[in-house]
Amino acid sequence: MKTYPKEEIKIGWQPEKCTHSANCVKGLSAVFKPKDQPWIHPENASKQAIIDQVAKCPSGALTIVQ
Repeated sequence: MKTYPKEEIKIGWQPEKCTHSANCVKGLSAVFKPKDQPWIHPENASKQAIIDQVAKCPSGALTIVQ
């Protein structure tokens, strides 16, 4: 799992679980930019916006790690 910190949380990403539904990109394109390296930019949104969007990941590839 790769992690990306934001305040007291981290965005966890498990690429092997990703089904590429693009829900993250459609919902919060300022943070989730698949053409960038790294592709997650947590500095571009509030902690709560990120938590809300990660909760919509259908595969569970994105999680919030405390």
